[in-house]
Amino acid sequence: MSLSRRHFLARAGAMGMIGTTGLGSSLMSMPALAANTTGYKAIVCLFLFGGMDSYDAVLPYDSASYSAFADIRPSLLNQYASNGAARDPSTLLRLNPDNAADLGGREFALPPEMPGLHAAFESGNAAIMANVGPLLEPTNRTAIEADTARLPRQLFSHNDQQSTWMASAPEGAQFGWGGRFADLALASNANNNPLFTAMSAQGNTVWLSGEQAQQYQLSPDGPPQLLALQYPPFFGVPQDEARALLEQHFRNQGVTATNLFERDVTNAMRRALDSNAQYAEARDQVAPITTEFPRGFLGDQLRAIAESISLRGVLGASRQVYFAATGGFDTHSAQATDMPGLQGRLDAAITAFTAAMAEIGASNDVTLFTASDFGRTLSINGDGTDHGWGAHQFVIGGAVNGRRIYGEMPQYGLGHEQEIGNGRLIPTTSVEQFAAPLGRWFGLSESELNLALPGLSNFSGPGPGLV
Repeated sequence: MSLSRRHFLARAGAMGMIGTTGLGSSLMSMPALAANTTGYKAIVCLFLFGGMDSYDAVLPYDSASYSAFADIRPSLLNQYASNGAARDPSTLLRLNPDNAADLGGREFALPPEMPGLHAAFESGNAAIMANVGPLLEPTNRTAIEADTARLPRQLFSHNDQQSTWMASAPEGAQFGWGGRFADLALASNANNNPLFTAMSAQGNTVWLSGEQAQQYQLSPDGPPQLLALQYPPFFGVPQDEARALLEQHFRNQGVTATNLFERDVTNAMRRALDSNAQYAEARDQVAPITTEFPRGFLGDQLRAIAESISLRGVLGASRQVYFAATGGFDTHSAQATDMPGLQGRLDAAITAFTAAMAEIGASNDVTLFTASDFGRTLSINGDGTDHGWGAHQFVIGGAVNGRRIYGEMPQYGLGHEQEIGNGRLIPTTSVEQFAAPLGRWFGLSESELNLALPGLSNFSGPGPGLV
């Protein structure tokens, strides 16, 4: 072997591969459970990093509620109007939920930048989950002020609350509930290739981390590539020759290496290369999606996920969980400048994804939901809002029991029992209660749900009938 080839293999081994996660099998095996994995179903988590202001996503529309809202945010509403993104009732997209009678005469609307989500809601293909967030047990303002409530750790911290949403524990948690859903699907042999079960379009995430499930990294350009092969001149070796050398090296070392760690690493690399080849071959067998997605960070992610779902038949997948994300929602300042664009991009990407699911005949088989670090304060700090707790989230898909607002929609005011200062909402629906109907739809039994969502037993009732 030439010096350049040896140098290439040494450098490539040191750099590693995008998309390779666990190096060995878990020390803990899944229990002998059997999720119902007939047909095809996929769950897509769309995480909005920074903490989206859901007061500005689901706005009050009836006169009394809107007046209370406007009395607290007068200068911010003026800033919106000055920027050409007015939030007065004449510009809002009124919602007409089928359960209006449950809302006590109150009415709600979406901002003008969200016409796609508004149309999905009105057509019955989207729902709103009111005031959901991390909880250890049901609580309210009285219990918190009396210091008798058990509360999640590190409230209002970005990293910790992102982790708590995804994995029911602060930063440092190992397994997320999406990954546990994937584990249970794998225990039922749901997919021909286990690596195509937990799929991320936005890097490794604790939400997709399971005990057995490994995360496969998606990109708009196809399967992930070795870092060593992404940047010419590949240490002096032609790309095709470099790829062949690496594949041969990983296959030989996976069998002959005497160091067990080296053998595990090379076997993981080999499996990843094989999976990438299988994914690339599947792409060649399926016609490209023709739906136009908006160009940009989020549009590219949802296009990659839509393409992956279009390959489900060729890949032999019946259960999949996906993760996408976008940021910019930490609007401490310039909210009236930034939020309309954020909402418009979010709406356009979700609308395109919904159209793509219709194009490939998967509308009833794919459910997308939004999540975020936390909501924000109803009170303003001048030209922005600060970290909150509970927030409203969207659930979209043909299987959704849509055109409804689920949960307890709080008052748009201060001083009530589900508010803990400055309009920070105390959640009335826990993340586990929100996740449970998604898991049931996915095919999990009640015992499996309690395994995937350990805190679910702290809350009574089946949870909202989202799907």
